[in-house]
Amino acid sequence: MSEQRELEGVTALVTGATSGIGRAAAEQLGRHGADVIVHGRDPARGGAVAGAITAAGGTARFAAADLGDPAQLDDLVRQAGSVDVLVNNAGFSWIGPTAELDVATFDRLYTANVRAPYFLVAALAPKMAARGSGSIINVGSQSGQIGMPGLAADSATKGALAALTRSWAAEFSPAGVRVNTVVSGPVYTGIRPDSVTEAVGATTLMARVTRGQLHHWRGRRRRRRPHRHLIPGEAPERRTFASHRARPCRAEPCTAENAQAGRSPSAAHNVETSGYRQQAEDGAGNR
Repeated sequence: MSEQRELEGVTALVTGATSGIGRAAAEQLGRHGADVIVHGRDPARGGAVAGAITAAGGTARFAAADLGDPAQLDDLVRQAGSVDVLVNNAGFSWIGPTAELDVATFDRLYTANVRAPYFLVAALAPKMAARGSGSIINVGSQSGQIGMPGLAADSATKGALAALTRSWAAEFSPAGVRVNTVVSGPVYTGIRPDSVTEAVGATTLMARVTRGQLHHWRGRRRRRRPHRHLIPGEAPERRTFASHRARPCRAEPCTAENAQAGRSPSAAHNVETSGYRQQAEDGAGNR
């Protein structure tokens, strides 16, 4: 492995690490020398991720648990042992009209996206604090920061996770434990159709900028103005959503280079998403 291995001696637990964002995070931690605990519910997929990390010169093992079951969550904590880095990534999303979400799925959302991270932190953060160091990374979502149609319940869970992060930072940072939320935008992960990821990408601020849809305010007057400074030398008529936009990334991990390589089908912002439901097995998937 050619990358620096500055995380040697560090144990990292990544939940929902058998696909998508979680897998990319686990593999990146492995490349930097961490002893990675790959969490998921599918032993075949989990073993494949752990095997890929090991084949690349890293150290990894798979730990199975359904985080919706408190007993299995406690067993995962026991399997993990001493953890220096916790990546709370596992979860799932539901996209659709508010009136169509049933109570059982609403409860599952909160169990996966809020309750599971809460009790993993409750079990592991005090031990980190006692050692005087540690890092907790909660994988959030743009839906927890801005309102988007069809994502009311998902937004509520991600907003709750962001609030937990702030409280945990206040509680554990004096003892040397860092707590942060990584707010991802749309990411191609294979968990949901690319068309849905594209449609979510069309709602982002950068997509609006590149379509020239942001407005400058002068007093009480509202008017549109092309943002020539964003793309120096570019003709205004070329600044279209399809040719210049904030492209969703693929979980490889998500870097500027990967963003530039993203797809750009025409009229992606017109894709209908209201009928889609994401029930991700392990990974947090497209945020």
